Parts: sequence; C-alpha cells; structure tokens
Amino acid sequence: MYYLLYGFLYLVSLLPLRVLYLLSDAAYGLVYYIMGYRKKVVLDNLRIAFPQKTEAERIDIAKKFYRNFTDTFIETIKFISASPRFFRKHLEADFTVLHDVYRDGRSVQFHLGHNFNWELVNLGVPALMPEPHVGVYLPIKSQAVDRLFRKIRSRSGVKLVAATRMREEMLPYRGQQYILGLVADQSPGVPSRAFWVNFFGRPTGFLKTPEMAARRNDLPVFFAHFTKKRRGHYVGHIRLASLHPAQMPEGSLTVQYARYLEEVMSANPELWLWSHRRWKHEWKPEYGPVLQ
Repeated sequence: MYYLLYGFLYLVSLLPLRVLYLLSDAAYGLVYYIMGYRKKVVLDNLRIAFPQKTEAERIDIAKKFYRNFTDTFIETIKFISASPRFFRKHLEADFTVLHDVYRDGRSVQFHLGHNFNWELVNLGVPALMPEPHVGVYLPIKSQAVDRLFRKIRSRSGVKLVAATRMREEMLPYRGQQYILGLVADQSPGVPSRAFWVNFFGRPTGFLKTPEMAARRNDLPVFFAHFTKKRRGHYVGHIRLASLHPAQMPEGSLTVQYARYLEEVMSANPELWLWSHRRWKHEWKPEYGPVLQ
C-alpha cells in the first residue's frame, strides 16, 4: 500500500505548482461546498475565538481557511520531490537571533502552531539553516500514511522523534547541539495531565511536554509562525520567548505561548487549522487552576 501511495503521489508531485493549484481549486470546491468537511467544527471554533465578529465575517474566514487547507495539502505533495532550491525560493526568514544563540554552543527549541504551511518547518527551514534539526511528530494511525509523512518530513535530513516517545527518543541527542522543533498546540490526549490556560476566553488544555522538555534541559525557546506573501510563498517569523526557561515559574512558558498564538491567529485567522477540535475537552476543578 505504501509503495503504491508513494509512487502515485511522487508522479503527481512532478507537475508544476501552477498545475497543482488547479487541483487545489477543485479540491476546495469539493471539500467546502459538496463534502462540507468539518464545517460545523470550523464555524464552532471561529465562534469561540471571535465572538465579536459577525457570522458573515466568520464564514468569510472559513472559506479562506479551506482554500489554504487544500493548498497546504497540494503543497505537501509537491514537497515529495521539491529541491532545496525550491524551498529557498518559496520561504524567506531572518534567523539571525536564533543563529546568535546557537553560536553560543546551546541547543535551541522552537514552538509552532498548526499555522499554514507548518510542513515547511521540516523541509523549508533546514534549507535555510544548515544546523542539525530534530522534529517532533505525532504518529498517524494508518501505517502507510505515517510512513509517507515520515519520508516527506525527513527528506532534508531532519531527525524525527515520536511525540509519544519523545523522552526516550531524545536520549541519543544528549551532549549534541541541535535545533528542536515542535508543533505544540495540539489538544492533550489526557486532559488531567495538561496545563489549563485561558485561551481566547475559554479554559483550554495545553500539552505539558514542550515546556517540560525546555525546562528540563534549560533550552532557549523561540516561538515561530508563517505568513503568506502570496500563493505558495511564505515568510517565517521567530520571536525569542526565553533564554533560560528553567528559571521561569511552572506553566508560565505555556501561558506565554498561548498569548503568542492568540496574537498570531487574530492577525491572520485564515492561516490556522480550524478543523482541529481544539476545545473538545472541558475543564474540571480536579485538573487544577486555569492559568492566566
């Protein structure tokens, strides 16, 4: 199954991007107008995040989201065969502040959200930065699809570690210098083990692992996201969050990350993955306080 899937998608990836975007246009019409894929989830999430907007404004954001959603799917197929030159052409970013910290001999960790096109973190960013990269990923249930995405994400030499086994799989990197990237805005699998943060006015569970990893190793932490200049062309933005997270109060780095996400998502709401059921868990008093 994997070889059939990979072989077919590899051939598709050889098509020019302008042709692939025609497929994306068709997919948008199918996904939004005919299938209505997770449309209720998307609009419910937008009502939570932006209660001050009108329903017409939220529908407009939803339509733009679905266009970016199908573009991201098509672009990820293109990434199967894209060269480092392709990524240098389609992604620009200023990593000076990160380079300065890395040159001091410290590994660094950066937190992203599900902000289009987040797949660039494993392929585009290494094309601009030669330092060793480690990427954390969440295994996919389908073995064939999981293998496909691991192959795509590791094409640039990124070493992948499973989020479900992160502590064990990071052991070989002890004593080495690296850049660790995490897409850190997933809904926690076990809500009682999460940090609960006031996020868009609602108690929301955040994974503890990203902050715990940074605090345990006292890794400088950067927050990062992408914006879209035009179709297929992205700009990466990074911001220093903390040089010494081990010295921060527990939970404060996660609160800082939540505030960063609110800022990024409010500025460009059409670029976030609204089809993800981010608020599926309800806070309970036994989970502990809601951090502000």
